[in-house]
Amino acid sequence: MMCNLPIEVLIVDDFPVVRAGLRDLINAEKDMRVVAEAGGGAAAVELFKTRRLDVVLMDLRMPKMNGLQAIRQIRAACSDCRVVVLTGSDGCETVHQALEAGAQAYLLKTCAPVEITRAIRAVAAGKRYLPAPIRERLAERMAAETLTRRELEILELIIHGLSNAEIAARLAVTEGTVKGHINRLLGKLRVADRTQAAIAALGRGIFLWTETEISDKFSDYNFSYKTQRQNGW
Repeated sequence: MMCNLPIEVLIVDDFPVVRAGLRDLINAEKDMRVVAEAGGGAAAVELFKTRRLDVVLMDLRMPKMNGLQAIRQIRAACSDCRVVVLTGSDGCETVHQALEAGAQAYLLKTCAPVEITRAIRAVAAGKRYLPAPIRERLAERMAAETLTRRELEILELIIHGLSNAEIAARLAVTEGTVKGHINRLLGKLRVADRTQAAIAALGRGIFLWTETEISDKFSDYNFSYKTQRQNGW
């Protein structure tokens, strides 16, 4: 990027009204402009194949290809691409995964507009931009025990409503093995039962599902997803 040229930005979000607001915000700045938009991760990857842009402003919770998958593919095609995540998910696991995928900045959609343009300028200059609340979430993640791949697999099957016997049959292991994994993942998540494990999975952002997918997957649980979010789980 030439220093005398505006920062070229790609906006990726599945809500047109969000893209419109971000477009107006960014184009009002003299040193940056929106040159492309995408309504999903796959479209963003395809756009990036035809044109190298300075900064990608990326949502995470999108259907089909989510933001994490898109970041990985874009960074694989262009390792020096700069990515600013702008999302509604503040789960410590989500923050960790986004930075691990290659994002240089992480913002919540509740942030002040000036933070968005500030983050774009920072990452365009090769810096990171992590507000204090995001740094706190990263610290929480560092203090938490990491689930193994098998434990994550079983946790997702629990959320889908499968019993221990059904999980054992699905994974071709004994029911005793499944119980052992469940006891360990409950301990790592510091919860007492399956429902609390499901809530913890959402709170930490372990699975990057859309609102619709979450509502579908959690339909069998006796709690309101929106209520849990309001209570700050």
